[in-house]
Amino acid sequence: MDTKLLELLVCPVTKGPLVFDRDKQELLSRSARLAYPVRDGIAVLLEHEARPLSDEEAARLAPATHQP
Repeated sequence: MDTKLLELLVCPVTKGPLVFDRDKQELLSRSARLAYPVRDGIAVLLEHEARPLSDEEAARLAPATHQP
């Protein structure tokens, strides 16, 4: 996933940042504890398409840091 595009995308539920998991092809929202699928290179940012993150997955995500 293009890093410039990833900087523009936000979680549709919380408007928080997303982290790309290359292995699982998912965009992860720490604040919503959801994983949005990326299908054929297209992010599917629909809440009903996302899967809940497990406690372990959520704990592994580093807190988002704001960069000026």
